[in-house]
Amino acid sequence: MASNPFANEDVMDDYMSALLTEEPIADELHRQTVEQLLKTAPSARSEPYDPLIKKRIKVEPIITKVIIPEVEEELTTVKTRAEVIFPVVPETKFQVLLFEVAGMTLAVPLTELGGIHQITNINPLFGKPNWFKGVLLHREEKYNVVDTAKWIMSEKSAEKVAESTKYQYLIVLGESGWGLGCENLITTETLLPDDVKWRNVMGSRPWLSGMIKKKMCALLNVQQMISMLNQGLSSSD
Repeated sequence: MASNPFANEDVMDDYMSALLTEEPIADELHRQTVEQLLKTAPSARSEPYDPLIKKRIKVEPIITKVIIPEVEEELTTVKTRAEVIFPVVPETKFQVLLFEVAGMTLAVPLTELGGIHQITNINPLFGKPNWFKGVLLHREEKYNVVDTAKWIMSEKSAEKVAESTKYQYLIVLGESGWGLGCENLITTETLLPDDVKWRNVMGSRPWLSGMIKKKMCALLNVQQMISMLNQGLSSSD
């Protein structure tokens, strides 16, 4: 377990409360920009017209020379929202693995678990998102290691728990080659479909299938996470 289980209590309480809501996160900057454009938008223009002389006034166009500065081309990556992949809701009992990250308990269905490996040396790669820790070599396999706290939480919240987050295990997502950093393995649990508060994944956080009621922990939509990771998207993109 973490050395100080109460160090991040306030941060995690706020974050788990946010996970339980369906309220979309308002983009204040976008809203203000739209309002500003509406205020400054020019009214429709037409050629001047004098109704007394019933004659249109000829308007001479003003021709100006536009100087286009040379712009150095650079390669950019355009992020787009991943297509929503709906989780499969079991009709009978199913098992999940519970694991802990930064004081937060997460659950992954055992049918979507590709393996568990102990994290030893991670080889960092440059030019990757801040949530990409690097590559873990296990025997002849390579796994992309996700800094789970940074991927799931907002940047501000992740900064508060970054120093105390120590990953010991890698939770491999299916056969994707992606793995989530994990601090502690808790247990496996057998659930009924009614034990989960299933979410509408068409809203925000499509990577979250729902919340396990009695454990108050997040059940991951593994296929959605894989799709987002493949596109370089974080949980908030």
